[in-house]
Amino acid sequence: MTQAQLRRRDRGPRSTTDTSPHTVGRRPAGPLPRALRRLKARLMFTGWLQYLPTVAAGIVFLAVSAVGRLIGAWQAALFWLPFTVGVLLLAAAAFDVVTLKLGVRPGESVPRRREGLDAFDLMRSRRSCRSFQSRDLSGAHRAELMRVVGEYVRPDHLIGTGPIRLEYLAAPLTVWPTVGAHEFVVAIAPRDYDRMAVVDVGRSLQKVILHAGRMGVATCWIGPGADQASVVAQLGDRFDPDRDHVICVCAVGYRSRFKPLTVRAIERAQRRRLPLPSLFFTDPCGRQPLPADAPPFSSFGRCYEACRWSPSSFNSQTTRCVGVTDATGGTVRRFDFYASTTSRYYAPVALGIWCAHWETGCAALGIPGSFRVLTREERGAPDAPELPHYDVSWVTDPAYAIAA
Repeated sequence: MTQAQLRRRDRGPRSTTDTSPHTVGRRPAGPLPRALRRLKARLMFTGWLQYLPTVAAGIVFLAVSAVGRLIGAWQAALFWLPFTVGVLLLAAAAFDVVTLKLGVRPGESVPRRREGLDAFDLMRSRRSCRSFQSRDLSGAHRAELMRVVGEYVRPDHLIGTGPIRLEYLAAPLTVWPTVGAHEFVVAIAPRDYDRMAVVDVGRSLQKVILHAGRMGVATCWIGPGADQASVVAQLGDRFDPDRDHVICVCAVGYRSRFKPLTVRAIERAQRRRLPLPSLFFTDPCGRQPLPADAPPFSSFGRCYEACRWSPSSFNSQTTRCVGVTDATGGTVRRFDFYASTTSRYYAPVALGIWCAHWETGCAALGIPGSFRVLTREERGAPDAPELPHYDVSWVTDPAYAIAA
């Protein structure tokens, strides 16, 4: 399944009466765009697209140097500089292909456990791993990981009532842009759409990922970059097409220091995050930024930053949070979590990841509370708009709220 198909699936079926300016009068795509899309998908899922941008950039610089040579003036700037950059880029691409695609590289050690990190440092230091070692997880690590998986998919741990599953797979799934991944956790929810089950996927799988990080095991969320046909084929009898729906997969393994230059560029681009005033508010319409440094909200400390640095598909950061106080404004009663888009899969998964970070942070601070899905009347918002889309609330424990 291509990236475009996954995005269409995420948005849901398009109405035949859609008359938005993005669709009216649009001519059907010609054979060339379709061919390019098929070529891109083939390169993605055969593992070559990670290397081609570096090659293409190298060729462009060499072409520029050739033109500069013909000009005959300012040779240092017009010939030698682009020529040197082009050669270095092609050399980097060749090195990446040999060490990663062909697997000719020295062995690497197993990372150490990270027991010394507190909860906030663990969440902040977590990075998606896009290049894995060829070694398998040790038996002890795999057993510990699956024990944690079993703990977080129990019905009493979930917010909603829909069951979810996290299945372990040791197989060369077709994924992009991750390199070398060969062990995965596949998130499965009911085929009939259940939004809270999708939220629970994000929350439960992120809890597993945080534990894996403490073990020294690297992880990478993969949504649009996973070929669902290959995932379903590898699941075999563990997947029932009449009952199950694959939400996403998560690569697990040991981080490798070797990675394609293109992947390094992607990682740098995805480290940017929106500022806190664009994510936390005191009103559901998102007009009043939440004063995170002022009482009573300041008691939640680093929880805000923990959510801000949560991963999301394409680093889109679609989750918003509204802090609600009592009538006096002196005590925090709850935090409402919203999705800022109509996405049916990626946004609720991202919101679930926020929930995992939020409750992990609150537990570290000793602030008791629980997640509840409130009605519009319970939230005091009977005329709430469709967007942002409300999903769930973290309600402080009444005893703590009174004490505060």
